Amino acid sequence: MIDLGLSKMALIGVVALIVIGPEKLPRVARTVGTLLGKAQRYVNDVKAEVNRSMELDELRKMKDSVETAARDVENSVRSGAADFEKEWSQAVGEPSALEEPPSFPEYRHPRKKWRLKQGATPHWYKARNGIRTRALSGAARVARYRPKKFD
Repeated sequence: MIDLGLSKMALIGVVALIVIGPEKLPRVARTVGTLLGKAQRYVNDVKAEVNRSMELDELRKMKDSVETAARDVENSVRSGAADFEKEWSQAVGEPSALEEPPSFPEYRHPRKKWRLKQGATPHWYKARNGIRTRALSGAARVARYRPKKFD
């Protein structure tokens, strides 16, 4: 790497002041600073991309090793299950239970009117005190509570 000390930086500044001149030096320094900043960002982006690709390669290798281990475990479990099934069928003398899946009854919800919202107040209390238990539509409510005309 380039070893830039304070004395070398001062020498570069003096040479730039003599060559460029005092009027253009601030503008040139700003331009050089922005170019150096862009170059540093570009180098950092390249480093980050290289690191990401290396991590991605490591993750792919790890994924492959985990997949092979999972396949090995699955194969060993299947072979063990097949051996157990053979031994079980020989011991019991029945056909294998794993050949056909077990049948279960169809699921039924325990409540018949599951769409009906049930409150905590019991129906007998509502009936005794005259509390409405069913909702009325808008038209039915208007018809029920419309004032009667007296002719």
